[in-house]
Amino acid sequence: MTERAAVILAAGQGTRMRSPTPKVLHEVGRRALIDHAIDAVEEAGCARAVVVIGAGADPVRAHVEARLGRGSTVVQDPPLGTAHALLAARPALAGFDGDVVVTYADGLLPAAALQPLFALREAGADVAVLGFRTDAPAAFGRLVVGEGDVLERIVEARDASPAELAITACNSGILAAPSARLFALAAEVGCANAKREYYLTDVVELARRAGLDVRAAFAPEAAFQGVNSQGELAAAEAAFQRRRRAELMEAGVTLSAPESVFLAWDTALAPGVVVEPHVVFAPGVAVETGAVIRSFSHLEGARVRAGAHVGPFARLRPGADIGEDAHIGNFVEVKKVAVGKGAKANHLAYLGDGTVGAGANIGAGTIFCNYDGFDKYDTHVGAGAFIGSNTALVAPVRVGAGAYTGSGSVITEDVSEDALALARGRQVEKPGWAAAFRAMKLAAKKKGG
Repeated sequence: MTERAAVILAAGQGTRMRSPTPKVLHEVGRRALIDHAIDAVEEAGCARAVVVIGAGADPVRAHVEARLGRGSTVVQDPPLGTAHALLAARPALAGFDGDVVVTYADGLLPAAALQPLFALREAGADVAVLGFRTDAPAAFGRLVVGEGDVLERIVEARDASPAELAITACNSGILAAPSARLFALAAEVGCANAKREYYLTDVVELARRAGLDVRAAFAPEAAFQGVNSQGELAAAEAAFQRRRRAELMEAGVTLSAPESVFLAWDTALAPGVVVEPHVVFAPGVAVETGAVIRSFSHLEGARVRAGAHVGPFARLRPGADIGEDAHIGNFVEVKKVAVGKGAKANHLAYLGDGTVGAGANIGAGTIFCNYDGFDKYDTHVGAGAFIGSNTALVAPVRVGAGAYTGSGSVITEDVSEDALALARGRQVEKPGWAAAFRAMKLAAKKKGG
C-alpha cells in the first residue's frame, strides 16, 4: 500500500459559533472536532497528519501538538482560500512522496468514508475527489461525472445551469493525490474570482487540462455532517449519540430508553450490560458484561467489573474501579478507589482515594476524609470489614480485614483485623429531663403571657 499522509484544514474563523472557544475545539461525544478528524485519517492509514491553523489559534496549536507532537501544525496567514491553506502544509511534508488526502476539521467524517478515495488511487487515478449524493444538493458544488466515475468538472451552484443544478452528486471538498502532483497543481491555482481566493476545487480543472485521470469516489451523505454553528454542533452531537446507541444495542447492550443515555467517544460497554434511563458516560468508562448501571448515574474515567450494580443516582469519578458483583448505590460517590468483589456501599457515602476489600460493607453516611486542604491521603478498608453508618475515616488510615467500626465513629488510627473500633462520646441518659424541660418552658410562657 502506498504511504499516506493527511492535511487537515482547520484555519476557519468559526465566527458563526459565536464562542470564545475555537470551532475545532468544540466537542462531540466529549471529544474535540479536531480529534475526530485526526482519528479518521489515522484509522484510514495515514502515518502522518499536518493540521493547518489560522493566525492566533494558539489553543488549537497546543491541543494538536499535545497529541501529534511539535511540527504537526502550520499557520495559514493570511487566509486566502483552501488551495492556499494546502500550500501552507507543503514544507511540513517536504520529502514525503506518498499519497496526501486533504480533509477538514469541522465535521465527523468516519475513516470508512475515505476508503473509496484511496481505492481509486490504488486503481490508478491521478486525482481522486470524494463526493456524496443527496436529494437536497442546495448550495453544494456539483460533480459532473462521466462514464467510469471520470470527474469532468466541479460546478459551483451559483455558476450552474438548470441542468447542472439538477445533479445530485455533490462535492465534499475532500481529495487525494500523490504529494508532489497535488502540491504542484495547488501552486498553479489562480485567484481570478470575486473573493480573490485560491480554491482547491480548481485543482480538478488543472488536472484535467494536464491530461491526468481524475475520478470521483462516493460516500454516504451522512458522513459529511459539517459543524459551523451551535445548532449544527447540537445536530452533530445528536447524530453521534444515535449512531453509538444503535451500535451498542446491535452488539448486545440493553438500553431501555436509549434516547436518554449519553455516551462519550470511547465509552466501552460489553454485551450483556444493562443501562437504565438517564445515564451519562463521560470519557474513559469501561463496563463489563452483566453489570447494571441504574438511572441518573454519572460515570467518568471508571471501570465497572462484571455483574456489578451502580446507582441509581451514583457518581463514579476517575480512578473508580468497581469489582465483580459489587454494589454502589444511590447517592454514593467513588473517586480513585478500587472496590473489591462483592463489596457494598449502598447509600449516601463518599469514597475517595484508597481501597475497599472484597465483601466489605460501607454503611450509609460513611466518608473517606481524604484531603487536608493541601494533599490527598489513602483509606484502606480490608476484606469483609463492616463500616458502621455515619463513620468518618480520616486518612491515612487502614481498617483491617473483618473489623467493625461503630456507627457515628471518627476513625483516626488504624483498626486491627477482626477488632471493633469505637470513637464517639459515651451516651448519657438523664431520666425525666425532657418532661421537666417542657414544664419549665410552659410555665415561663404563661408567666410572660
